[in-house]
Amino acid sequence: MENEPKEERPSAHSLIRGVVDACADCDICRFLMEDCCLFFPELYRLYDREREQGVPPAVEELDRLADMCTLCGLCPCANIRTDIIRSKRARAHERGFPIGVRLLADVQGAGRLGGRFPKLINTVLQVDPAAKAAKRFAGISQKRNLPKLPAEDFFSWAKRKNLTQKPDRVPAAAYFAGCTAGYLFPGVAKAAVKILEKNGLPVYVPRQQCCGMPTLLEGMESLMRTRVQKNLSFLLEAADAGFDLVTTCPTCGFFMKILLREGAHYSQAYQDAAGAGANEIRLPRTGSGKDGHTFLQKSIYGKILRDNPNFTGIDPLARIRLSEALLDMGEYLMRIHREGRFDTNLGRRDQRLAYFAPCHQRQQNIGSPYEELLGFVPGLEILRIGGSMDCCGMGGSLGFKKHFHDASVRLGQPLAEKIKGASPEAIVTDCLSCRLQFQHLLPSLPVFHPLEIIAAAYKL
Repeated sequence: MENEPKEERPSAHSLIRGVVDACADCDICRFLMEDCCLFFPELYRLYDREREQGVPPAVEELDRLADMCTLCGLCPCANIRTDIIRSKRARAHERGFPIGVRLLADVQGAGRLGGRFPKLINTVLQVDPAAKAAKRFAGISQKRNLPKLPAEDFFSWAKRKNLTQKPDRVPAAAYFAGCTAGYLFPGVAKAAVKILEKNGLPVYVPRQQCCGMPTLLEGMESLMRTRVQKNLSFLLEAADAGFDLVTTCPTCGFFMKILLREGAHYSQAYQDAAGAGANEIRLPRTGSGKDGHTFLQKSIYGKILRDNPNFTGIDPLARIRLSEALLDMGEYLMRIHREGRFDTNLGRRDQRLAYFAPCHQRQQNIGSPYEELLGFVPGLEILRIGGSMDCCGMGGSLGFKKHFHDASVRLGQPLAEKIKGASPEAIVTDCLSCRLQFQHLLPSLPVFHPLEIIAAAYKL
């Protein structure tokens, strides 16, 4: 926000009020997002009340409305998501951050702290009064179970295995684990490493920060930008050295491949690099086999097509480069398979699995690579559960919040019922936030990442 001229800095209230007016005027998401979102049903409830009873939304209601957006990516308008985040940034500038917001949004900080004393923290949190007090302090719902910390986090393991040293040959994979796999579910990250190595690919774990999604979602602008800048430096350095950039976290992938590049092609830096004339905007053609640019008149579209203000000050060309270089791990393994380099000598596993493709994976438009990969395991029965608009409702760290928990459960319950109705032996999903939600809603069913199933079939 320090990069926005003061005279142009709108208030939190005006930004979220603008979202209400824009969406109510369109009305498409009234029906499109009715069953898969918390934000839009509440938006239309507030709008309908104002129209019918003359009662406009109060500031507190607009604050609560903004907090209901999980950045799932299912809604069609990127500018709406951008303005919701801008409103949270403005609110933070005006009023600061509650301690609970700071604690929950800083997943990396919490993970590193927990990694120093995992046994002590796990022991303390097993004591009911201590657990209740910790949740109360952090603004966590008393109904939500806290995940148990592993004895060793992935990053410590990777360092011990010398994976933080660059391999001396390529092709090799530079792996971005993300905070949840890094600090809470290291078995997923270890499975990723072992599968890559099984397929002849050395693995490098470069220095990395939280992707930035939790801090973006809470409007923590300064911390988000610092971490994004560092990741751009670390990951692009690895890409320049010839490493393939991969991640197992669909939320990290969505943030770095989709959100981070939104508006970057409209930036002056990109226009200069593309050789745009004084009255033209050059945009890359999209789609398979397409190259070159589409041309628009700057005099008509120049004030509409602008770079995402949430990433002001972060090099748009670097954002585009990272977006184009990073691959989801499932996408990467399928590419290896198409090149004839993926080892399909997998052991038999007779199991009936319900697979859910999470929102942030679906928004990357990469198909369903893990379904295809799991299909190589003899004996597996894979049941695809959920459609294009289904959501588990967890919203990452938001699902832990006291005021968000019940709504999160309500949103995820229909999907949980679909899974339960399929009578699987276990659930498989590549999103670890979904994993936490399914463990909460369906505690009798084990939940795995697809890579854990594949690693087990390899007997790794």
